[in-house]
Formats: sequence, C-alpha cells, structure tokens
Amino acid sequence: MSKLLVKADKGHGRVAHVTPKSAGWTYVGFDLHRLKPGESASGKTDDREVCLVFVTGKGTASAGGKALGLLGERMSPFEGKPWSVYIPEGSDWSVTADTELELAVCSAPGLGGGLPVRVIGPDVLGQEVRGKGTNTRYVTNILPEGKPADSLLVVEVITPGGHTSSYPPHKHDQDNLPVESYLEETYYHRLNPPQGFAFQRVYTDADKSGHRALDEAMAIEDGDVVLVPKGYHPCAACHGYDLYYLNVMAGPKRTWKFHNAPEHEWLMKA
Repeated sequence: MSKLLVKADKGHGRVAHVTPKSAGWTYVGFDLHRLKPGESASGKTDDREVCLVFVTGKGTASAGGKALGLLGERMSPFEGKPWSVYIPEGSDWSVTADTELELAVCSAPGLGGGLPVRVIGPDVLGQEVRGKGTNTRYVTNILPEGKPADSLLVVEVITPGGHTSSYPPHKHDQDNLPVESYLEETYYHRLNPPQGFAFQRVYTDADKSGHRALDEAMAIEDGDVVLVPKGYHPCAACHGYDLYYLNVMAGPKRTWKFHNAPEHEWLMKA
C-alpha cells in the first residue's frame, strides 16, 4: 500500500484523518466527516485556521460563538458549487447534519491574522475552465490567495471522464519565490459513478543516474485521499467516470507558484 494513499473508512463519523504528524510534513491537515441526519461534528481550531467545506448535503453550523444557520445545498459534488466556512485560530466550531452530510475540514497554521468567521456562499465563488481538448477541467476557487486567510488555499476541480488534470505535470516543492512556492497538498477524490477509478502519479525529477527520490502511481477510488509532499502530481480520469477532487494547500508563504515538468511543457503550446 502506498504511503501517500489514505483510504477513507466506510460508514459514518470521521472517516479520514490527516495531520501534519501523520503525513510527515508541517502545514496541511485534512479530515472528512460523513454524518447521518442529526449527527454532529465539532472541533477547536487552537493555533490553526480551518475551512469547512460542505462537499455534499446540508447542516446547521456555528463557529466562534456565532450561529451560522443552515448551510449547504448540493447533494452531489458534481452538481453546483459548495458552501464553506472560514474559521480563524482560537475558535470552536460545530456542524449538525440536516441531511446526509459530507463535511471536509481543511486546516493549516494560523498566523495571528485576526480574521473573522465568515460564510463563503456559492454566489461568491469564482469558476474557471483550464486546459483544452482532453486536458479540459473545471475549477471552483473556494479560498484562493486573493481572499483573506493566513495559510490555507482551497480549491475543487471537476475532471470529465477521459481527461487529464493537474497536467501537464507541475510541482510546488521549492521555497524559491517568485519562481516557485513550497506548498504541501492533499487531494480528496470522488468519482461519478462511484464504482469507477482514476489514476494519480506523484513523482520527483530524476537524478543523473535516472533515479527518482519519489515515484508512486496509484489507482484512485471514490473517497480516497492522496498526499502530495513534493514532486509532480498529475491525475487521469478513466472513460465514463468523472473525477472530482478537493485540494488543500499550505506552506510558508500563501501563494501558488508552480514549476512545470520541462519535458512536458511543450503541451502548453500544443
């Protein structure tokens, strides 16, 4: 079993749990809660900031001592935009499911920014189309670098069946601004229909002898989480199965500056 592949538990409750310690890195944390109506998830941010993403379903939320009401509307991650909540460090939060609910808890270090709790509704989310041909995918920016946060960058992507994504292969594992930023990253994957599978490869450049310090290719199933500590990380969605993923990124500087694999950069002009 790959050390980069985290299989979500079946059933309900907290079904996936990634911490900086378990991942062997410094910044990104990711939890997934799958709740039945009436069930709750809660937490304390302590010295971290959190972005709650209502991947599917509806729930009544509170954070930082404020009642936020009933949030969420889509029942599939492949339909519409999500509801989300930004929560700064030093805050409590709670969500009680109104319907079957899939709640992602994205976290990274707080930096004392003093930002308020805020609900991020679908109506304020920017969307864009990236790529062309069979490299076309559809991006929804939940917490991009142009919006307030201390460390977190959060985005979700739909890749149609038969298409590639995070492609041409790129990386962001060097603290070398303005050329490249260091960002750890998680991918939370869903598939439509759910019995399908996709592929993701995480690999580094080869040295002079052709050896790669990291090179793992994974078959991705519905509900899997992939860790990207370094290297390139392209995805491929198989024919007939659309791929959704939720990305969480964080590092020492809150900016996304990536480096394309030189041998594949010609694809940007093709």
